[in-house]
Amino acid sequence: MSADREMLKQTNEIGMAIPLLEGIDLNGKDITMDALLTQRRLARYLVEERAAHYHMTVKGNQPTLLGDLIECFTHRGEPEFIDEATLAHGRIETRRIWTTTALNDYLDFPHVGQAFLIERYVVHKKTGQASRELAYGLTSRSPAQAKPQRLLTINRGHWAIESCHYLLDWNYDEDRSRIRTGFGSENMTRLRRFAIGILKSRAVKNVAQKLRVLNRNIRLVFDYLCMTQNAQRAVFPLRL
Repeated sequence: MSADREMLKQTNEIGMAIPLLEGIDLNGKDITMDALLTQRRLARYLVEERAAHYHMTVKGNQPTLLGDLIECFTHRGEPEFIDEATLAHGRIETRRIWTTTALNDYLDFPHVGQAFLIERYVVHKKTGQASRELAYGLTSRSPAQAKPQRLLTINRGHWAIESCHYLLDWNYDEDRSRIRTGFGSENMTRLRRFAIGILKSRAVKNVAQKLRVLNRNIRLVFDYLCMTQNAQRAVFPLRL
């Protein structure tokens, strides 16, 4: 993707995010986001206009910023907090976090209170395969407002939402989608999220299995969307 197109995509994402936040009380709340929304404009909006705090992930779309964080945490020593191994979805997971305020005056980023690095180490029980992931980020909260343990908790909360991305990739193989023209990829993602949202609103335990069932029975799809008379009667029964 060209730099101009990447910048346009980021601008469009922020342009859509801010109106969505307008009707929500954000005062004093912690707002997490993907790296695509790690932008100065959104940081200023959250802190200056909404009295909220941001927790932003830094990746390759901000190469200079990412490079500064990588260099700062290269010789990081012992972690400031370790989240003990937990079992979830057949995985044993350990998270470690390091924080620093050394870059606050150096970074050209509004209202930064501290930078952080989170290491996520995962072992899959069935295969024994291990993986290690590093996530760099910025927050507007100072160390007095958010200690390492709290930052790690906030980050985990964000990844609970990111589980939706796992569902998208697992069920739709979204990462290998070849839709590239215009905003087709963004529109298809929204439609897929809508479909998964409908299923989860019905407390479906196995999304993949339910998608396979619905794929073979179009009538059930219309029932889920309340587009048949029977479905509408079930949701809105007549009162005599």
